[in-house]
Amino acid sequence: MTNAIHPPPPSATDWRDSAFDLMRGVAAYTDSPLMRGLADVLGKHPAADLGNAFNHKQIGSKMWARDALHQALGGRIGNIVLLGGWYGILAAILFDDIRFDIGRITSYDIDPDVGAVAETLNKAWSDRFSAVTADMYALDYASLGADLVINTSCEHIADLRAWLTLLPRGCRVMLQSNDYFSEPTHINCVPDLEAFVEQAQLSTLEFSGSLKMKKYTRFMLIGTV
Repeated sequence: MTNAIHPPPPSATDWRDSAFDLMRGVAAYTDSPLMRGLADVLGKHPAADLGNAFNHKQIGSKMWARDALHQALGGRIGNIVLLGGWYGILAAILFDDIRFDIGRITSYDIDPDVGAVAETLNKAWSDRFSAVTADMYALDYASLGADLVINTSCEHIADLRAWLTLLPRGCRVMLQSNDYFSEPTHINCVPDLEAFVEQAQLSTLEFSGSLKMKKYTRFMLIGTV
């Protein structure tokens, strides 16, 4: 009996080609528009930091956000403004979930290199998704007509209350922060959920919770300003 002949393992230089082929196979098997979008990102945007953006911690926190949103607000949400949207992964996770009926998601990020990646990932919902390069402090929130503003990076905001005052009174928000003080870019972490509630001072609170991660705990609030 002869041994089967297998191709050599992929080298370090062609791993993206192998990952692209793998994701196309996963997309074909699952028939998932999110997986098709991810495969396209691998093919069209080889410099995108997907290993960081799509790691299990990032996905775990976004799935937690998705489930908490459904619990607090139900599945029908009109216009979502997503701040610090990065590669648009949270938007894709929400669009891909059959429990949700979302009118539109606009993803804002100050980094000009992420918008094209976000639109590739969300191309299955291109009629309801767009990525905009903009500074969240410079937006005219009253003109955006948002039914929900999402900011999952409150640890990067020096004065959270000052930013929240830019939103129209009664605007619904979903906010996340963490206690990862050792990360240099985190300039406004909170030690616990109670501190986050006090920091945000929302007028109504429909959800508050904590998600323990390996190195830190993530905190989330859903309510109105």
